[in-house]
Amino acid sequence: MASAEERTVSESAADSVQVVLPNDTNPLGNVLGGRVMHWIDLIAAVVAYRHSRRPVVTASMERLEFMSPIRLGQIAILQAAANYVGKTSMEVGVEVYAENPTSGQRYHTSSAILTYVALDDYGKPTPVPSLRPESDEEKKRYREGEQRYLERKRQKSRR
Repeated sequence: MASAEERTVSESAADSVQVVLPNDTNPLGNVLGGRVMHWIDLIAAVVAYRHSRRPVVTASMERLEFMSPIRLGQIAILQAAANYVGKTSMEVGVEVYAENPTSGQRYHTSSAILTYVALDDYGKPTPVPSLRPESDEEKKRYREGEQRYLERKRQKSRR
């Protein structure tokens, strides 16, 4: 386990499973994009909450790509983990898969990158523990997340 001032990616990672029901779908039998966004926001917030151990708010959903639909009756599987952590913000990556419950076949349907900010007892941004990536994949995601973080800061300073 990492120190109190840093946490590993695995300490806050989260998975979620949803059975796709009729009220989750459009007339074509595909999950509504807004429903997928809701599921993504929830699981990513769990990761940010676990990492910071503070209340969090969604600052942005920087990128959401829908690659293929999730169909009525399938199982939606969401996997989320911290990519990068700044002073008060946390970037979380989410991968969404669909699984056919009768065959077990699973395929990637969408990906998203979200940023959360941890809040203190007065609703103001508060520092969060640093992130310690361990595997090569985690280190790669950390470097990429750091580049996005720096680009967001550059864009914000131009406003």
